[in-house]
Amino acid sequence: MPAQRKPIRTVVFPVAGRGTRFLPATKASPKEMLPIVDKPLIQYAAEEALAAGATQLVFVTGSSKRAIEDHFDSAPELEAALEAQGKQELLESLRSIVPSSATCIYIRQPAPLGLGHAVLCARPVVGDEPFFIHLADDLIDAEVPCLKQMASVYAELGGSVLGVQNVERRDTDKYGIVAVEAMTTRVSRITQIVEKPKPELAPSTLGVVGRYLLSPRVFDKLARVGRGAGGEIQLTDGIAALLTEEAVYAYAFEGKRYDCGSKLGYLEATVEYGLKHPQLGEDFAQLLAKLLARRLRR
Repeated sequence: MPAQRKPIRTVVFPVAGRGTRFLPATKASPKEMLPIVDKPLIQYAAEEALAAGATQLVFVTGSSKRAIEDHFDSAPELEAALEAQGKQELLESLRSIVPSSATCIYIRQPAPLGLGHAVLCARPVVGDEPFFIHLADDLIDAEVPCLKQMASVYAELGGSVLGVQNVERRDTDKYGIVAVEAMTTRVSRITQIVEKPKPELAPSTLGVVGRYLLSPRVFDKLARVGRGAGGEIQLTDGIAALLTEEAVYAYAFEGKRYDCGSKLGYLEATVEYGLKHPQLGEDFAQLLAKLLARRLRR
């Protein structure tokens, strides 16, 4: 029988980034509020974390991120208007954004010092418990939510767990890359992690894709590593120090990932989620077919 593990109650959403690849759309609105059909990216992220058992949602924010707080706050006037108009389905969709059993906490990252620093800002809230980190611009469509899959790995093995997938070797300089003992199943112990290595120096093509389940000991490591690549405190460096003392596992998750931090990946996600939308899917498919046929006739 697996040992009894501490429950994972907290998820950290680092949302202080500026989203420069989507300017001017992100000039006044966070990239995490970009919609995929009818829900913003950050809501998909929150739903995944809630499905994995998280009850404490910690948003590490920066300037111009008030829209995220407003999205997860109640809107009494809007709710009253919808109720008066008999729009019950829309009303329920608003009220269910965050269940009453969950708590939203907002922490300001005082300076743009990197992902590791953003995670370190959440330390007073997380405390001495394992926790999730979810990067909202990595959208993963899976029958079992990705963080829930990782929680199952943790329940079995303990330690820390990173969500990974194979990437093109030419793209290793866009990811934290891990080397593992042997990837004979979906889970393997990590022996090395490197932040954005050049393709010729990458220890493998297993890239970390925005899903982490980490031991609280990573906070001590992040507090000591100092600034790394780009003059920032890198989460990868903290994990590299952690794996010298305890097990950190790579988990090749089930599901399809969309890189919504890139314009093409965002468009791909919008199209695919639109096609499977219960109300819009069929009409949207017909529209796309017409547009494609028109383009091919040119």
